[in-house]
Amino acid sequence: MNKRHLLSAIAIAATTLLMNGVASAQDFPPKRPVTLFVGFAPGGAADAAARLIAKKLTENMGQNVIVENRAGAGGNIVHQQVANGVADGTVILLGSIGPMTIAPHMMKVGYEPFKDLAPISGGVNFPNMLVVNKESGIKNLADFVAMAKKAPDAVSFASTGAGSASHLTGELFAIRTNTDMLHVPYKGGAPAMQDLLANRFTGYFSAPPTSIPHVESGKLVAIATTGLTRPSYLSNVPTVAESGYPGFEALNWYAFLASAKVPSAILDKWNAEIVKVLNDQSTKDALTKLGLSGAPSTRAELTTFMQKESEKWGKLVRERKISAD
Repeated sequence: MNKRHLLSAIAIAATTLLMNGVASAQDFPPKRPVTLFVGFAPGGAADAAARLIAKKLTENMGQNVIVENRAGAGGNIVHQQVANGVADGTVILLGSIGPMTIAPHMMKVGYEPFKDLAPISGGVNFPNMLVVNKESGIKNLADFVAMAKKAPDAVSFASTGAGSASHLTGELFAIRTNTDMLHVPYKGGAPAMQDLLANRFTGYFSAPPTSIPHVESGKLVAIATTGLTRPSYLSNVPTVAESGYPGFEALNWYAFLASAKVPSAILDKWNAEIVKVLNDQSTKDALTKLGLSGAPSTRAELTTFMQKESEKWGKLVRERKISAD
């Protein structure tokens, strides 16, 4: 092949690649069913939110969006799988606070959150709710703090595992209230809740969907929530911030992500579809019933939010010398 033919072949190949790139970016909605991965078992807040939103996406796009649960390692495993997996826009992830902004400060996770995973849109968030057993005699946050200061060895709080959102919330609370509490890690919310109902520890920074039924039945007492403001579904429960600790905030959140190898044009289109669903009033109402709030965002806004969260929780991990053990 002479030089002219070689240059011609290169030009044709480059044009073909460019055209294919444009075509793939325009291939939306995808022609194949979409998988929305969730790093937690069915039945929890993440799973409930994912299934609700996936159903709406399916209706709007005319293409099946199928939720697949891959629990393990606090969601870290599925984050790694998506980061290193299919990059054609048919795989998205409901990412979460732990794998994105906490775990990377504590251990090797097999992916770089802000390099290997691309933001699509914020998903849902919710405050933790500090609940105690009604037999504890604790009526409000002031009672809880007073007990922790008077007898720190007698006050304990549960979490869904070392480095989990509930654990870090408890550590942040201890710093702000100048208290020393015993951390009791569990392998999930269900066993932690069972032991709280049996009054085996003092308090639990729980997800509202898990605790609300027991508060309504009178078995537990909700003494504070951890957002800056009271959510509508917990309007009768004061925040930690308004109870004497201004600025205290610890939110659980889930956000939509994909492999960083997915073309930006496809990520932008996913953003538009997800934001449309989250802004729909019927979605908002359904999320409220689950004890969740929609958090749609631009891709840039999500990046900024997650970076701030990573800085906040990374600093806490270092200060408290928190490990994954």
